[in-house]
Amino acid sequence: MTKSELIEVIARKQSNLSHKDIELAVKTILEQMTRTLEERERIEIRGFGSFSLHLRSARLGRNPKTGEPVKLPDKYVPHFKAGKELRERVNNSIKPSSKNKKGKQRSRKR
Repeated sequence: MTKSELIEVIARKQSNLSHKDIELAVKTILEQMTRTLEERERIEIRGFGSFSLHLRSARLGRNPKTGEPVKLPDKYVPHFKAGKELRERVNNSIKPSSKNKKGKQRSRKR
């Protein structure tokens, strides 16, 4: 789901609010969440999950064009951990399939 699709879904469910007001609210929420993470603070939305930053240590990478080694510095990466309620709802609504995303039969471990 894209941000535009989210705004459309909310607009259909909240007909008393204007499309512009909903768009402003969604953008404001996302901007505040971004600022909070920029300040290295954790965001917790009970029942949904939490957003935090994880430090990815410096490492040696490779330039894909040349194959030359490249030093990659430490960096923070956003991390999302789903809450218990979200995990349960997702797991209860999705039925296991014997096919993977590409439609191919999964192999069974014996």
